[in-house]
Amino acid sequence: MAYIDYYKVLGVDKKATQDEIKKAYRKLARKYHPDLNPKDKEANKLFQQINEANEALSDPDKRKKYDEYGENWKHADQYDQAKQSGGNPFGGGRRSSSGGFGGGGSDFGGGDFSDFFESMFGGGGRQQRSNARFKGQDLQAELKITFREAAETHKPTITVNGKNLRISIPGGIANGQVIKLKGQGSPGTNGGPAGDLFITITIADDPIFKRLGDDLYLNKEIDLYTATLGGEAMVDTLSGKVKLKVPEGTQNGTKIRLKGKGFPVYKKEGEFGNLFVTYTIQIPVHLTDKQKELFTQLRELSM
Repeated sequence: MAYIDYYKVLGVDKKATQDEIKKAYRKLARKYHPDLNPKDKEANKLFQQINEANEALSDPDKRKKYDEYGENWKHADQYDQAKQSGGNPFGGGRRSSSGGFGGGGSDFGGGDFSDFFESMFGGGGRQQRSNARFKGQDLQAELKITFREAAETHKPTITVNGKNLRISIPGGIANGQVIKLKGQGSPGTNGGPAGDLFITITIADDPIFKRLGDDLYLNKEIDLYTATLGGEAMVDTLSGKVKLKVPEGTQNGTKIRLKGKGFPVYKKEGEFGNLFVTYTIQIPVHLTDKQKELFTQLRELSM
């Protein structure tokens, strides 16, 4: 996977606070969300990069590794092990004049392996490549879940290469977000570590709600009489129906906010977005003669 500068992806400085990183992520995630850009492949690619950057920079431990090792941050544990055994994780101290790892004679273009490669490949730099330890291949998988499943933490089972894996999906996960399962890819070579499994989450649309980030949106139809005289309306939320008071003289397109009735915030226990309800007023049709007469009287009275 090509190196991605996570700070540039989120548009923040390397000294950005966790709050600044969180705000930048939310702003970009909403802008490039697949629901808003269903046919834009570039936007979907950026959305995945934004999620990847947030996964690394929002976690202090991962961010520390990224800041120290840059593009090699995902292999930080291996580098640390190499350091502890006296190796040099970046191959310094034994480079040949040609810029390669060592002088003449090795399968990698000459001479001894660097200390890091000796540690990674399990021994002396002059041993044959067939004995080298290599990480297994990473695997990709897709998991389709419903809108309601995405709204609560659950543990589905996914089958990859004939192996059943039970995974935990936190409530509030985004459509297109990728979950990494370390060591669940293909087995390594010569005792090397197994690869990783990357699962892309696909969330089905909901017939009632539209989701943008952590906020939900829905349209609620009310009749002309309720909008004019005031009354009540029942609306759906993720936790069940609630009764709303409709003020007298409510206009078509009026939007109200129900705080905390939106989607759960990913990995933030007890935090929820908002639910925005837009009223759509139904104009009566197929009026009786008496109803037409009354509407005519109303019109004359208002003139």
